[in-house]
Amino acid sequence: MDINIREHIINNFKGDDYDALKSAIEESIKEQDEITLPGMGVFLEIIWNGASDELKDEMINIIKNRVNQGSN
Repeated sequence: MDINIREHIINNFKGDDYDALKSAIEESIKEQDEITLPGMGVFLEIIWNGASDELKDEMINIIKNRVNQGSN
């Protein structure tokens, strides 16, 4: 059985409205469930592929700053 995780995750959220997507993201962060990490990765990939260079720079800076804060 060949499972395409990206396709499965995208299909799982197709048709969801803004509130459903926001809730799914917030719940996965709140629960800190390792199982949701692949889905969050797919969401990041979708955002990244649709982002301008400026938004990509901003996201990298946010990640860099938060990672550096967490290591202190």
